[in-house]
Amino acid sequence: MKTLYDYMLKLEAILAGLFLMLMVGLLLLGGVARMMQHPLNWTIDLATCFFAWAVFLCADIAWRKDMLMSLDLVTAKLSERYQRTLLFVNYALIALFLCYAIYGGTLLAWTSRSRTFNGIPGVSYSWVTASIAVGAALMLVTTILKIRALMRSDGVPCAAAASGEIA
Repeated sequence: MKTLYDYMLKLEAILAGLFLMLMVGLLLLGGVARMMQHPLNWTIDLATCFFAWAVFLCADIAWRKDMLMSLDLVTAKLSERYQRTLLFVNYALIALFLCYAIYGGTLLAWTSRSRTFNGIPGVSYSWVTASIAVGAALMLVTTILKIRALMRSDGVPCAAAASGEIA
């Protein structure tokens, strides 16, 4: 199971980087084509799709590596027991929100299945909106692994220890 998860992490990082590069390349191509008086309007739409997928994939990567912004000004002054309890509460709230995002993203993808993607006939807009559900599901797996790592640790794990547990 761990090798499957490791494979998924590598694939996620490759796709995130690929989507970012494709997005930049398409925007550059669209700009150059517009300067040459031959605008390619579909490049912006496709770049938007790649951006949506890259955002959610990169958000999961950042969440797994504890690279998201956090403020611990108040929590650092609490006892270790309260810090741990607050961390459990935060993870539970995050998990609840991600469950809602999976539900909402799936519903949105289903609702927009008949809508065609801007400028690209035959391609459903669901390909863009599905990024919400998929990204939230990936982040939910990461959150569950963070909760498991916290339950296995004796104290409050630091960011490096927590990310080492699940990466």
